[in-house]
Amino acid sequence: MSGFRVRERMVGWHEFTEGRGPTGRAPLSFEGTWGPESVRDWVDPRKPTFLWQEMEGTLTAGGLCDGAPFHGTLALEYFGLRRIRYTLDFEAGGRTLRLVGDKENLRWWNLAVSHSTCFVTVTDLATSCLISRGVVLFRLRDLPGLLRVRRAA
Repeated sequence: MSGFRVRERMVGWHEFTEGRGPTGRAPLSFEGTWGPESVRDWVDPRKPTFLWQEMEGTLTAGGLCDGAPFHGTLALEYFGLRRIRYTLDFEAGGRTLRLVGDKENLRWWNLAVSHSTCFVTVTDLATSCLISRGVVLFRLRDLPGLLRVRRAA
């Protein structure tokens, strides 16, 4: 059974923690590609890749980076934690940083909100220091592009 590829874009803002950068909100966005090679394996709860995917793309965070490549993961944790978690590692200012984003409280009656709002933190991997917090949103106008999933080769 073949798989698919999805190109996802999230756009919003972040604010640096005190002393870590300029004050006020700065733009934050990322665009990445993910998708399983085998849908059958991806939806099999016995497999280590159950609803989990590697993701790569670019990330822009005002005051940190502009179009920095990232590599990370996307975990659809619908059962138990009821969240979607993005973990994206990228380089900025000679440091390796990690963006962790959570779409939380996933419920069938609030999918429009819970699947479009992602709360993020950015930390320095070497020091575990919190750099910033923010929110990114999946814009509804991007939905047609997301729905045009491409079959994996």
